[in-house]
Amino acid sequence: MASNVQDLRPKGPDSEKITINLGFVDLGQVDLLVAEGFYSNRTDFIRTAIRNQLDRHSDVVRQSVARQSVELGLRHYSRADLEAARDVGQVLHIKVLGLASIAPDVTPELARQVIGSLSVLGALHASAEVKAALADRMR
Repeated sequence: MASNVQDLRPKGPDSEKITINLGFVDLGQVDLLVAEGFYSNRTDFIRTAIRNQLDRHSDVVRQSVARQSVELGLRHYSRADLEAARDVGQVLHIKVLGLASIAPDVTPELARQVIGSLSVLGALHASAEVKAALADRMR
C-alpha cells in the first residue's frame, strides 16, 4: 500500500552535530545528574544548558539580528531562485542565522554569478563544489 508514496522533497537533518571538550569533573557532574534522573542523557543536559543560555541572552540576540539584517531560521535557495536573481541582474548578499541551504542542482558558476557575499551563523548545506566556489565570499 505504501509503495505508491513518494517524497516530493527529501527531509534534511534538523540539527547539526557539534563536539565539545569538558573537564573530567564537569563531565562527572553531568553524568551524576543523568544518573539521578534530572536528564535523560548527556545530550539532553547539554541541549537544556544551551537553551537556558540562549533564553538568558535572547534580547541581545534579537537586537543583533535586527541590527545586522540577518534572516533568522531556515533559508533555502533553489536553482530557480538564483536563476531569477541572475536574470534581473540582482546580486545576493546572504546573511542567515540558522540554516542556509543551496540546492544540490545549483552549479558553482551560477552561485558565483549571483551570490556576492555569504555569512551564515549556524550551518550551510551546499555541495562541496559550490562551497569551494564561494569560499572567497564567505564571512
